[in-house]
Amino acid sequence: MLISIVERSLFRDKDGGTKVVKHRFLGFLIWQALQSTAVFFLSKILLLSLFTRTPFKPSFLSIFAFIVFHFSLLIFSTSLFIISSPRPQRAASISFVLFVAVSAVSASLSVITLCLSCNAFDQLKQRRLVIGKLGFRGLQIGLLYGVHYVYNKRWVLQFPIIQRPPFFSFKMGLPVAVGKALKLSAAGYVLSAILAFVLPYEFKGQLPVGNFITEQILFYIGSFVVILGWELCHHLHQVLHTKRSVFAPPKGSAAAETNPSEPLLAALEESTPKSLLQYLAYLDLCMVCEGNVDPWRRAAFFEESGETYKRVISVCLTPVEQFTRNVSEVLESSPVDNSLQLSHQLRSPNEQLADSKVYESFDDFQLLAWCARIVASLTVHSHKEDRFGVAQLSGSNAAVISTLLSSLLAVETLMGKKTNLQSSNTLMDPAGIKWATLNPGRRDSTAGIAGRRKGAPFYAKAYSMADILKTSIYGIVSAFYDEMSHSAKAGLLEKDWIISSKPLYGTRELLSQKLRLFLDFQAS
Repeated sequence: MLISIVERSLFRDKDGGTKVVKHRFLGFLIWQALQSTAVFFLSKILLLSLFTRTPFKPSFLSIFAFIVFHFSLLIFSTSLFIISSPRPQRAASISFVLFVAVSAVSASLSVITLCLSCNAFDQLKQRRLVIGKLGFRGLQIGLLYGVHYVYNKRWVLQFPIIQRPPFFSFKMGLPVAVGKALKLSAAGYVLSAILAFVLPYEFKGQLPVGNFITEQILFYIGSFVVILGWELCHHLHQVLHTKRSVFAPPKGSAAAETNPSEPLLAALEESTPKSLLQYLAYLDLCMVCEGNVDPWRRAAFFEESGETYKRVISVCLTPVEQFTRNVSEVLESSPVDNSLQLSHQLRSPNEQLADSKVYESFDDFQLLAWCARIVASLTVHSHKEDRFGVAQLSGSNAAVISTLLSSLLAVETLMGKKTNLQSSNTLMDPAGIKWATLNPGRRDSTAGIAGRRKGAPFYAKAYSMADILKTSIYGIVSAFYDEMSHSAKAGLLEKDWIISSKPLYGTRELLSQKLRLFLDFQAS
């Protein structure tokens, strides 16, 4: 029932996308069950060897504990999958509350089942008392882990820079998972020990010193095993759901010969915006454009009609354009003249709203980085692979350059770099272009939002975004250096490489002068 609810809520896209996400979820549950089985039996053998020195023997109690342990990890894994997302979510969600509650219940059940059949206590009353206390403390461990997981946004999928086979990716994360499990279990042990004092005296009971020590060791090992299982589950979820998925028919098939780009374009255009499926489609497109593994797929973008190329460029420029508009609105609405005075006072509601818009703009940082790299790579490859000239004839090259330059100018302004031209206080660069300098007396007033608060969370992303945009523009300039140089000498650089309409940010003159700096390899 729970899985059917997840399928209805998350698998709403077309058949191809439904299969991609559904198969990954089911594969995740299968591999999670296998690893949790190994964790359960290894921990059982360890606990029995420490406390009873007897080998593990199957029994009704041990089978029941095994089933409950698997059930607890199943509900934890399912809740983890439900809250996971490729991008941060600003608004609090009821799913986060449910995840914390599920973590608490799952931890309590897991700790009890791990310690249920250890027979470390002779009297039945002592065993019941200890099991009850272990369950209560396990509940606290689960609450701590759930809050920590949600607060640190570990539910956000982190796509690796280098795509490796899942086995090697999983193996590389094992030491990190063990280390984090040790830290969290130690913190949970201390917290639960402190909170255990609030229990009623009747529930605390009286245990001999030896049994009390045994209870503490038993709880720490049990909590460590539970958190280790969760950390392995988290790592496995990240590995399986961030690996590349190929949105293309098999090479040599009829679909590959006629329209190999349609499955990818369908996933990009028709899937739920900002969904995992759409992110996987952008990842696949980025690897096709930048690498040489599937050159036949990239060659299909440059078909004679030019419609496929324009669709690919459009679907990648749209997120960058929306990002630039959002940053431009924040920059236009943020105070400039009074920012020096406001920097020493409490922030106004307008400033807080502006900060919120900036944070939301960088929520799609991974997607924006892919889009910038995709359009730059396609433009670069069009120089040699575009036999029909669709990139130049459709105006896509000018649109790409203008969008990237506008976005770069907006990000640099957000970071506090002066970009608008002035008639005075200018410097002449070697290319003969006049650029405005910052007035030291008003540096704070022109620094922008991030310039006033360089410790803001989006500041590092702003720098990274600026680097990605610069690298993308330099790649295009390097590929079309001869053509741009001839256009610059003939005074046609702005006409050939800048769109005729008003840019998203800045002016056509400013974009043209910024492009000249890239052409002279002096943009920094």
